[in-house]
Parts: sequence; C-alpha cells; structure tokens
Amino acid sequence: MANDLPGIRWGIFFFAFRHIALVLLLVQTSTVILTMRYSLAQTSGPKYIKTTAVVISELFKIVASTGLLAFELRHSSVSVVAYLHDEMVVKWRQAMLLGVPAGLYTVQNNLLFIALQNLDGATYQVTYQMKIFTTAMFSITMLQQKITAEKWIALFMLAAGVATVQVGAQGGNKSAATTATVGNTAVGLTAVFAACCTSGFAGVYFEKILKGTKQSVWLRNIQLALFSIILGSIGAFYNDGAEIAEDGFFKGYTNIVWFVVLLQGVGGLVIAAVIKYADNLLKIFATSLSIIAIGVVSWMFMDFEITNHFLIGSGLVMTSTFLYGGYNPLHLIFPPAPPRVKDVLPTNIGRK
Repeated sequence: MANDLPGIRWGIFFFAFRHIALVLLLVQTSTVILTMRYSLAQTSGPKYIKTTAVVISELFKIVASTGLLAFELRHSSVSVVAYLHDEMVVKWRQAMLLGVPAGLYTVQNNLLFIALQNLDGATYQVTYQMKIFTTAMFSITMLQQKITAEKWIALFMLAAGVATVQVGAQGGNKSAATTATVGNTAVGLTAVFAACCTSGFAGVYFEKILKGTKQSVWLRNIQLALFSIILGSIGAFYNDGAEIAEDGFFKGYTNIVWFVVLLQGVGGLVIAAVIKYADNLLKIFATSLSIIAIGVVSWMFMDFEITNHFLIGSGLVMTSTFLYGGYNPLHLIFPPAPPRVKDVLPTNIGRK
C-alpha cells in the first residue's frame, strides 16, 4: 500500500520517498557523469587531480549532512554539536562500524584499478556486472530479503543489458577495442570478482546499519564521509603526493570542476536516502537506467552514435526494470485476459 510508505502527500497525489530518491539518483548519476566527461575534456589549463576531488566531495557531504541533521533536530532540545559529540565520541564503538564500508570501498577502487590493468575493456565491462548478483546474494543472507524467480530473471536481464550497452560503447572506441590485454587475465578476473564481492557486501552492510538502527541517515552519512576523507586523503597523498606538493591540492580547479565535486557530494546524500527508503538492488536499477539516459543525451547533444548494441541493451534494461517492479512488459502487447465472472462473484449468493 502506498499509504504505508513514508512520503509526501500533495492534494490527491502521494510521492513516496523511495520513488523520489530513485528519480533523484537517476538524474544525479547522469548529470555527474556528463559534467565529469566535459571537465576532463577541457584542453585549456592544467588538469585537476581526481583523487583530491573525491576528498573534497566527501567534505561537502559532511557539511550538507550536518545542515540536514540540524534541520531534522530543529524541534529537539538537543543541539547538533551535543548530538554529534554523543554519537561520534561517547558512542565511538558504534561510529567505528562505518569504517567497514568506507574501507571496503577503498579496497574496491584499488581492485578495479588492478582489473583494468589486466583485462581488456569488453571483458572488464561484462564481468563487473557480477556485482548485481553479489549484491542480491548478500541481501538474501544479511537482510533476509525475498527475491522471487521473476526478480531473478529481471536481474539477469539487467546484467545482460548493461553489459551489452557498455561492450557496444567499448567496441565503438576502436583504439580501446583493438588493444590486446597486456596483463594476467587470471589476476584481472580475480580482482573483478573480489571487487564485486566487496561492492555487494559494503552496500548491503551500510543498508543493514541504516535500517537496523534508529539513528538519523544524515548522522550515518557524516560518519561514513569522515572515514572516507581519512582514507581518501591517504590515497591522494600516496598516489599523487608529488604533484600535490608541487602544484597544490586545488590544481586545475575551475568552475566546472567545483560543480562536479558538488554533484558528487549530492550523490552521496541521494544514495544514502535510496538505501534507507529503498534498497541496494533498486539503486542498481536506477544507476543502470542512468546509462541509458546518458546515451540518449550524448546522442542528442554530443558526438555519440546509437548502435544496435545500445538499442538491444537499452531494451533489456527497460524490460528488466518493469519486470522487477512486478509489471509484465508483455501486457503492453498482449493484455491479460479479464477475470472470469465466476472468479469475481461471491460464491455464497443464494445461500442461507
């Protein structure tokens, strides 16, 4: 029932928070990728250091989450400072739980880097879709989530659709498509599988914390971002320390770069809301639909060609989305038969 879901009622309309969050995630993901591509394509001026942008986006997430937390506590007698002190310092053991997903996301990024060094682009794109199934398996084992046979079919269709779209895009880049693998395939596949496992476990673990405790989602976001800043700063200075020391932390930051950083920070807020009010599997569907949206926008305004791979993959993604939501897309072509009269009428008519 829609009324059982948390949301906003506007006259006769009801907007569930989960639907609002999913739509915002689709828009945010599409926008951040398009603007990031634009920022990286700029030829004038020095290039910004991407590892520093990750740290700044997490810092923005803390600032924004603190503001939202203050708004949430506006009718409470407890101040934001006192609340944060109690949750972050006094209850430091609970706060440390958020270090697990932050650390796993850092490990995942390094594993993906190893995979890219050892696999060709097409193999990487296809095998990385295993994260859909690892997320599903962790949702079953850790959250006791029920996944019907129909939803499993939808998940397989989603993985196939995303892989088809991305392999088609990879094939369109002839230089990347014709480049031979220079690394160890076994190492690359192992890294991808490990990254899929860490991605699925970290996402479901964070979902379990959000839904299993009464603390505010914005508090959990602050705790996660704090650990991410620490780990991200270590990674930035380890990988790009010489460049940062020579040119500064904010080398190459233009207005468009700051906009990208802002969007990435907003994305962290939206993802937390999606996980809180929906789940990780619905998050995957929203981000997968954003791939289709990016392709359409790129075709309309950029030099992107719609290929058969893109059309077939998009059809699979859209069909899987309807199927996972409990609606059979075939009913658009073959409407279901109306119920028979004897199945509708009460069976006790005429009885005394």
